[in-house]
Amino acid sequence: MNVVHLTASTFHGGPERQMLGLARHLPAEVRSVFLSFREGDRCRPFLSAARQQGLEAIGLEKDTPHLFAAVREIAGHLASVEADVLLCHGYKANLLGRRAARQRGIPAVAVSRGWTGESFRVRLYERLDRFHLRFMDRVVCVSEAQARKVRATGAKRVRVIHNAVDPGRFAAPDPRQRTKLARHFRTPKTRIIGAAGRLSPEKGFGVLVAAAERLLRDDPSLGFLLFGDGACRAELLQQINEAGLGGSFVLTGFRPDLDRFIPHLDLMVLPSFTEGLPNVLLEAFAGGVPVVATAVGGTPELVEDGASGYLVPPRDDAKLAEGIAKALASEEHLRELGARGRQRVEEDFSFRAQVARYLALFEELCGPLERLPKPEAVSNEEVTVPDAEPAVLLPLEPTCER
Repeated sequence: MNVVHLTASTFHGGPERQMLGLARHLPAEVRSVFLSFREGDRCRPFLSAARQQGLEAIGLEKDTPHLFAAVREIAGHLASVEADVLLCHGYKANLLGRRAARQRGIPAVAVSRGWTGESFRVRLYERLDRFHLRFMDRVVCVSEAQARKVRATGAKRVRVIHNAVDPGRFAAPDPRQRTKLARHFRTPKTRIIGAAGRLSPEKGFGVLVAAAERLLRDDPSLGFLLFGDGACRAELLQQINEAGLGGSFVLTGFRPDLDRFIPHLDLMVLPSFTEGLPNVLLEAFAGGVPVVATAVGGTPELVEDGASGYLVPPRDDAKLAEGIAKALASEEHLRELGARGRQRVEEDFSFRAQVARYLALFEELCGPLERLPKPEAVSNEEVTVPDAEPAVLLPLEPTCER
């Protein structure tokens, strides 16, 4: 069976790790091929990572505003690899990939991770995406919360397949990495609290800075590290400096080697206003690190409040500070929370479980794996194109879905 992934990757982040992880864990008889719009050559880190893992990865030549040429190019690649199904990641992939899949007579599946709404332009394209999801053959949502949002758009063929993590990535942490984390601070810190993500408004990192200010009044031995980069960096740095937190709250920039540091954090914090199912929390749990996170999107499906961490309301720095203080109450409490988090991902968020669900979806669309047909058109009545399918392609900007 040949599965093609279509994306608009701008860096090797959480969604990209999910795609590659799925490909690595699928059985040998399933071939995975990755196509990415070039996004001004920002797709290179993802394509390189895929190739380094022995996977086929191709950078597309056609893009906005040459939309019909882009569809033809995608369809050509689908033909050359004899694709059985196309997985589309993000709104540009959904709109263009669906049309290319129709030309080849194969099903198109949208993988919906969530909508950020981070700017007017992004909200416009996300609204367009919501409209088009109802015309996909299936929509895979990474959480039940996202599935509810997708069903509200009118999409009927929705499946929930949670994000996954490989705990083996964190099995042998190097104790020297704790020392490297400590070097970010001018004075020794008893607890190092981490956060990670794109520095954009919907991630709520300004609320974390305000919570840190509250906590540091009582305990200046705490240290905060924020991994990531983005449009809000200057604003966050100004907030940190105005609060006098420069020695205790550090913006590290984007780190492709974040895996090395996660197990050496005492706590991971996610103050987002919206989420799908956050990869960074899966990775924290896999590393045995407890979390404090806002109860948004699919996060409550992962974090058991009081057992593996604490859930707090969004946009409330006082509650966020309270949750962090609870988690840091004692070393023993931190260990208990971290152990439960690791057990949680091992039991319920493994790639084994994710692969089983994707294989069931592929067989539902294409037939049993061992005798897949190569039809000229999709024969399953449920996945035919509705009569009302829109005929107009609108210009698209690079995807911001994360």
